[in-house]
Amino acid sequence: MTADRAMDAIDRKIVALLQEDASLSLAQIAHRVGLSQSPCWKRIQRLEKAGVILKRVALVAPESIGMGLTVFVSIETGDHSSTWLAKFAQTVTAMPEVMEFHRMAGDIDYMLRVAVPDMQAYDAFYKKLIDTMPLKNVTSRFSMERIKSTTAYPIGADLKPSRKR
Repeated sequence: MTADRAMDAIDRKIVALLQEDASLSLAQIAHRVGLSQSPCWKRIQRLEKAGVILKRVALVAPESIGMGLTVFVSIETGDHSSTWLAKFAQTVTAMPEVMEFHRMAGDIDYMLRVAVPDMQAYDAFYKKLIDTMPLKNVTSRFSMERIKSTTAYPIGADLKPSRKR
């Protein structure tokens, strides 16, 4: 949202509801936040236009579609140039196995969350990754059990956004 139009409590309720269940009808959302449908729809459209709501998707259980292995991949590189990062980012984001890709602070440079069917598929992914460009170190950590996984940020109506100084 822009600085002149911060999210109010109703916007925050709308976002919280959509994070929990994006299949709710407009009538259900409007009722739960105490608005009629037209102003509620306008708020949703404004939240989408402002980039608060990026998209609405279905969440899938990875095991149900044969993606039973989750791997967290730590990467260290010797090259920190913007040219190297641009090429690396383009290469890695094009790999469908990569579910998340983060540039990190600290002792590692990048972290990936990779979803694959099994160890053989991960080995193929790993070989493809290390062949893309020079990497100093690649460390793989295998998830044994997913204990919590959510896409919903804690955005209750009582939470206030942090103020930039």
